[in-house]
Amino acid sequence: MALDESALPELLDALRAGDGVNLIRDAVRLVMQELIELEAADVIGASRYERSESRTNERNGHRPRTLATQAGDIELKIPKLSHGSFFPSLLSPRRRIDQALHAVIMQAYVEGVSTRSVDDLVQALGIDSGISKSQVSRICAKLDVEVDAFRNRSLAHTEFPYVYLDATYIKARDNDLHQVVSRAVVIATGITAGGDREVLGLAVGDSEAETFWSEFLRSLRRRGLSGVRLVISDAHEGLQSAIRKTLQGSSWQRCRVHFARNVLARVPKAHQDVVAAALRTVFVHPSPKEISAAWDRTTDMFAGQFPKVKELMDSAKVDVLAFSAFPPDHWRKIWSNNPLERLNKEIKRRTNVVQIFPNNDAIIRLVGAVLAEQHDDWATHRHYLSETSMAKLYTTRETDTAPGDGIIAIT
Repeated sequence: MALDESALPELLDALRAGDGVNLIRDAVRLVMQELIELEAADVIGASRYERSESRTNERNGHRPRTLATQAGDIELKIPKLSHGSFFPSLLSPRRRIDQALHAVIMQAYVEGVSTRSVDDLVQALGIDSGISKSQVSRICAKLDVEVDAFRNRSLAHTEFPYVYLDATYIKARDNDLHQVVSRAVVIATGITAGGDREVLGLAVGDSEAETFWSEFLRSLRRRGLSGVRLVISDAHEGLQSAIRKTLQGSSWQRCRVHFARNVLARVPKAHQDVVAAALRTVFVHPSPKEISAAWDRTTDMFAGQFPKVKELMDSAKVDVLAFSAFPPDHWRKIWSNNPLERLNKEIKRRTNVVQIFPNNDAIIRLVGAVLAEQHDDWATHRHYLSETSMAKLYTTRETDTAPGDGIIAIT
């Protein structure tokens, strides 16, 4: 390619100036501008000011275009045509340099980096014009395809005997109401028959109503969720009803951590440490019968001073001690919702940077990307529960314990 004669003086002036950074930037600009003009001439059928029988169009001025390069931002002029439009292939958004930059921006977004920090990062890479919030949103919209595929993948490849359910709340703008509201983000994770952990799904709704939870659980079933033996969650009424209706045949484990908070809410602050310590002793026993007996003793101990605590413990015994019907090796990991709570904290850390999401799709985009990342991370670690202990879950025989215990034991 030969540079146009009008471009040579500009390049020579840059050479004489001797500024290395500006020299590279001007050289890149001149060469790219010349390539754009050559492509435009090919489309039009004639160069600037050329008379030609092959001409099919005419130039009609230029429009400015800022291009981010490794040499910094350069200002280019895109020829406008009298008829139709022209955009040089050189500036195609699918070029590798753009793809690399977009990948960096998307990863920063998923990691919870603020838009201001993303802008600083982009400028540090030599792009002086930086990047706006709207540009970050448009670039990160490319995550939608990956997140959608992750959310709708089949779950039929294995059984999930243990399923954890929980919700967290994120602020979003409601365009119909013209106000900021809290959105319920419900998440499901599970432990496979082989002892691995997987993220099963997420959904966004107005609240944790029974209908919302039921539809979410049905969507998991439609995707192939099966073999559920125990569901671990808090005691939200809508969630409990949804579990009973959509996951028949499974037991429900009321999270012991959430239950302890419910108990302490019924106890004066001065006595909370003692009550919490007494409640913890229930879970140190090695067998279902001993755990059941310890629960009854603790309940009777609270009867005189804290009758509301006794009433709560009597009604919640079967649900809080549901874990004891499963292999003891699993107890510490299935008697509470803590594994999912930790995941929720990470989601909060990353979504707090955004503060207010423009819509539900934006919530799903970021939370879905975080969950997909966590899912992949779990896949690279050793089993959450050993294969040997999981085998016990399928080889043991379930029998009822002594009358009145209200617990299913595995012998």
